[in-house]
Amino acid sequence: MAVWALGLNHTTAPLDLRGRFAFAVDQIAPTLQSLRSAVGIGGHPPVEAAILSTCNRTEIYCAADRPALEHTVDWLAGSGGVSPALLRSHTYTLTDGQAARHAFRVASGLDSMVLGEAQILGQMKDAIRAAESAGALGTTLNQLFQRSFAVAKEVRTSTEIGAHSISMAAAAVRLAGQLFEDLRETRVLFVGAGEMIDLAATHFAARQPAKMVIANRTLERGEKLAGRLGGEAMRLADLPGRLAEFDIVVSCTASTLPLIGLGAVERALKARKHRPMFMVDLAVPRDIEPEVKDLEDVYLYTVDDLAHVVRQGEASRQAAVAQAESIIDAGVQNFLHWMDQRSSVPLIQQLQAQADAWRAAELARARRQLARGDDVEAVLDALSRGLTQKMLHGAMAELHAGDATSRAQTAQTVSRLFLRNGDTRRDN
Repeated sequence: MAVWALGLNHTTAPLDLRGRFAFAVDQIAPTLQSLRSAVGIGGHPPVEAAILSTCNRTEIYCAADRPALEHTVDWLAGSGGVSPALLRSHTYTLTDGQAARHAFRVASGLDSMVLGEAQILGQMKDAIRAAESAGALGTTLNQLFQRSFAVAKEVRTSTEIGAHSISMAAAAVRLAGQLFEDLRETRVLFVGAGEMIDLAATHFAARQPAKMVIANRTLERGEKLAGRLGGEAMRLADLPGRLAEFDIVVSCTASTLPLIGLGAVERALKARKHRPMFMVDLAVPRDIEPEVKDLEDVYLYTVDDLAHVVRQGEASRQAAVAQAESIIDAGVQNFLHWMDQRSSVPLIQQLQAQADAWRAAELARARRQLARGDDVEAVLDALSRGLTQKMLHGAMAELHAGDATSRAQTAQTVSRLFLRNGDTRRDN
């Protein structure tokens, strides 16, 4: 069984390219079916597959009897409408131990834009639940990810990797505080009502802005979040007409096209008499047209623009990183050992089946002998001799076959298996 991973993230691919490979939650099941069909090429058993898609990365994990990295690359390139050559220049491909190490590092927050951030672990668990629901998760990938969760937990509890980490949401608040002297006088609009917006709104709420409004496609969901934070809710369709009301706009939806265009922002600025607007686009693909950044009175930040802020203070956690890497090393070795053992499972099953067949045959013979009235002691003796002869027949035949070198190697193996490393003494 081989395991492989293909991915692109914030360090290997620009934001707009990552946006081409962002898969929404409701797309995962059909996407996995398409992937397994393209990569498996009719193989049996079917390819195991899982897709992790976040703002900062898209990663495909697969397991099958034979690795099919090239087919995986071709499929992903086709799904994003780019050439395989272009995709390869922005992706990483990993197999077996390297793939396991990467999964463990991602789960532990070591591969995130924010070192030690915990959100990625929940996103990985969501990805595995989605793969399981789609029937794409098998024994090997399940083991890989369950072990990655266990390693991540050990890293969190045994090291200081998450201490003082700065989230994207906290970074956005910090930057807004540099533009506006007092955030309590600002009006903040949040576009979307998902996990990232929930986190961002919670951070801004702690600074007590004058107004907080949630704009969401589903008004009920927006009202639920707004009610918890002491804010208001509005329909997403009302956003263009009300954009001028807000000093700060934070957006993160699953839309495949921008929701806030250049024209809408220009009209808002005119209505605001060019008072500055602070905008944060946490979505991949983008929610805000990139040309908005060129407007003189707009300060627009994307997830990639926040990288410098969130990386501040990482140097103090490098000792914790070293500890975490040691934990991950041990986890990788344990997983590879499990993989090696898995390769012996078919042989073990065959041996057990053969032993059961021998046992059944000797028992059937013994019952017939007992039914004829044969002596019980003699029947038991014949039963034990029959089983012993069947078990030793192959080894004895090999000891008498081949040349001297092969016989010597066979003798060592037989001695190790049957004579307890040469100790022929019986137990008392």
